[in-house]
Amino acid sequence: MSSASAALPQPGRTKAFLRLVMIEHSVFALPFAYIAALTAMFEVDKNIHWGKLLLVTVAMVGLRTFAMAANRIIDREIDARNPRTAQRELVTGAMSVKHAWTGALIALVVFLGAAALLNPLCLALAPVAVIPMVVYPYGKRFTNFPQAILGLAQAMGPVGAWIAVTGSWSWDAVLLGLAVGVWIGGFDLIYACQDVETDREIGVMSVPARFGIPAAVTGARVCHAVTTALFVGYGVATGAGAFFWLGLVIVAGAFLYEHSIVKPHDLSRLNRAFFQVNGFIGIALFVCALLDLLVRGLTV
Repeated sequence: MSSASAALPQPGRTKAFLRLVMIEHSVFALPFAYIAALTAMFEVDKNIHWGKLLLVTVAMVGLRTFAMAANRIIDREIDARNPRTAQRELVTGAMSVKHAWTGALIALVVFLGAAALLNPLCLALAPVAVIPMVVYPYGKRFTNFPQAILGLAQAMGPVGAWIAVTGSWSWDAVLLGLAVGVWIGGFDLIYACQDVETDREIGVMSVPARFGIPAAVTGARVCHAVTTALFVGYGVATGAGAFFWLGLVIVAGAFLYEHSIVKPHDLSRLNRAFFQVNGFIGIALFVCALLDLLVRGLTV
């Protein structure tokens, strides 16, 4: 009976950990890793290699899970002082720091294991991908531009996915990675606007806290214009067809909608812009890019 009782809390801890790392937000990064991986497969032999695609998925989810857990652990004292984040699991005690670190380290091992199974270059570069994930949560303590570190971290996903397939470097993948990094950095500028007063009060550094909400919203608009240009560059570099360009038109429309509902003086629809619109952007471009590759000869 005692051993059964000891086992009972485990499912609760697992659920708390998944809430802690917001596992469902993998939707923001995975579609672009898939675009890179599938485009690389198209260029290699026009066949989908399902085993590699599975390992890319495992690696991406593992790294993102580690990054989110490390972020929550490092930021737990800041989160406790912010009313918006005061209910997070490490603040309320729903999850202990020890168990959070355990989950983070398991996720890191999963990531490194997937990288090792892919190819030697993936494994060799894996630590490079981990570094900005750990540096980012500290960024708000020493720079007004922590979103730049976040963007760099996110840019590595598509590059890593391409290397996973080919075992070699690709500047085409760098274009896609930069697009993703600038995109995510841009919408994080908007997301940070909701904490501006608290950040100023407790000393957290950010663009909105230092330069004001109007500057942050303008910066996000510039970032998303640059993102669109980088997507265009990627499409040209990879010889994309009609469906990809249709997807890019949809993405551009989503950006316009996002910035029409978020104003410096009205952040009431910020969560819709952050969660719904940005989730839609990734999925829409992935679907269109996949259709484009299939039409051009990618074999399932």
